[in-house]
Amino acid sequence: MSKTNASGRSKAPGGERIADWADGRLGIYKGAKKNLRKVFPDHWSFLLGEIALYSFIIIILTGVYLTMFFKPSMAEVHYHGSYVPMQGVIMSEAYASTLDISFDVRGGLLMRQIHHWAALIFLVAMFVHMMRVFFTGAFRKPRELNWLFGFLLLVLGMFTGFTGYSLPDDLLSGTGVRFMEGAILAVPLVGTYLAMFLYGGEFPGTDIIPRFFTFHVLLLPGIMLGLVVAHLILVFYHKHTQYPGAGRTNNNVVGFPLMPVYMAKAGGFFFLVFGLIAIISATFTINAVWVLGPYRPDLVSTNAQPDWYMGFSEGLIRVMPGWEWVIPTGHTLNFGVLVPLMIFPLVLASIAVYPFFEAWVTKDKREHHLLDRPRNAPTRTAFGAAWISWYFVMLVGGGNDLWAIHFDLSINAITWFVRIGFFVVPVLVFIVTRRICLGLQRRDREKVLHGRETGIIKRLPHGEFVEVHEPLSREQLHYLTQHDQPKPAELPAAVDENGVERKVGRLEKLRVKISQGYFGPSGQIEKPTAEEYKAIQSGHGHH
Repeated sequence: MSKTNASGRSKAPGGERIADWADGRLGIYKGAKKNLRKVFPDHWSFLLGEIALYSFIIIILTGVYLTMFFKPSMAEVHYHGSYVPMQGVIMSEAYASTLDISFDVRGGLLMRQIHHWAALIFLVAMFVHMMRVFFTGAFRKPRELNWLFGFLLLVLGMFTGFTGYSLPDDLLSGTGVRFMEGAILAVPLVGTYLAMFLYGGEFPGTDIIPRFFTFHVLLLPGIMLGLVVAHLILVFYHKHTQYPGAGRTNNNVVGFPLMPVYMAKAGGFFFLVFGLIAIISATFTINAVWVLGPYRPDLVSTNAQPDWYMGFSEGLIRVMPGWEWVIPTGHTLNFGVLVPLMIFPLVLASIAVYPFFEAWVTKDKREHHLLDRPRNAPTRTAFGAAWISWYFVMLVGGGNDLWAIHFDLSINAITWFVRIGFFVVPVLVFIVTRRICLGLQRRDREKVLHGRETGIIKRLPHGEFVEVHEPLSREQLHYLTQHDQPKPAELPAAVDENGVERKVGRLEKLRVKISQGYFGPSGQIEKPTAEEYKAIQSGHGHH
């Protein structure tokens, strides 16, 4: 029941008065009224990006809790905590505080497990989300910058994860830090100086854990949080891409409003993700540092493996021959580490620059808000599949000892398989994937022209047996033929209208050749035209 003031008029409820007060000073009502009704499309694959976002939020929440109890110090202490097997053992304060979090802090072990599992799921979700964006062409104009933001988030997430699992200073994480030292020392001329600066002296030094702690809880998450905000702002500004279908064009969005439908679904999905990660964390132990013991420079943990996202770099190091050159100045160039150190960022960068490469090939300046079906972009899809196969081949190399043990194989045979597969497997995957896409395009073409096979066999009056085909609906016809098919670029005539020889640069000749490979007869199957469809339906074409 509303109250009245001295003039006899009823007073608005308290919440409404507060909202009026805030709106009078911030002017947010009009903007909120417009933007909260913004429409977003709906598809299950869009949840991949949401899983990455919600995992990132869970990482921050659990990380704040863990930060209150962790001591980022390499000072040596004798352990006297509740974990009996480690009592009296000399260890760093970082490792001792990790044991305390695991066994003495209320809910500490569960928080550690949630934090680590959320980090793994965060990186997996980002990786798969980026592949969804890649295969559907969602990176095209005007979203190239957002693609770079996503790529930087993936790379920063990898290094944030590395610094994070190195903090406990256990034997496994210490092996990873030693691995990094070897990579730094392989940098010509300045490698030793960089290592001394980072570690604060000879390995392991006294500063690496405090510095990693600063990177892990302040620098890298701060940059990532800024990138996440910028990423979401651009998604909101450019509007979300949508899959093709009836009534969907580049100029509209078919979906649900942000408020209340989308926000309600997003809120529920956040708690589903949080709950699932909590169940996994309570059921499956990860990074049980108490089993391995504190790090000692004279020990290396057996079957040491990095988290999956660092497996590529591990594989490169393991399968690269141990080549070295001693140059006349007395310096040693360790190609066994230096070459992988150069290849790793190049492999990542190849996927980052692809949108700009495709834009250069197509010279397409239009905005794209409708997604591609992967089969309708055979060459792009083949490139993406080849890149993924490249990554997984090196993951096999990163775990060559485990493959050898569990499958009773020769570790030398596995190493040589990875060395050869590094060059051969992506090529084979590219060829096979492209042929599969072209085959699916041919099937779509036949389906449009002749309809869907029903499996019903009918005998014609003259004795011929034919299968009855069911015509597609107009919606299905639109779905199978709505995509654009760029024409391959061609070189201009050798001479212009005045008989003067045209000068065409090598770069342009290369672009035309690549364009013909993308969009020529070998790169795509021409979709049926309206004239072909009418000819078939009128009975003048092939049945």
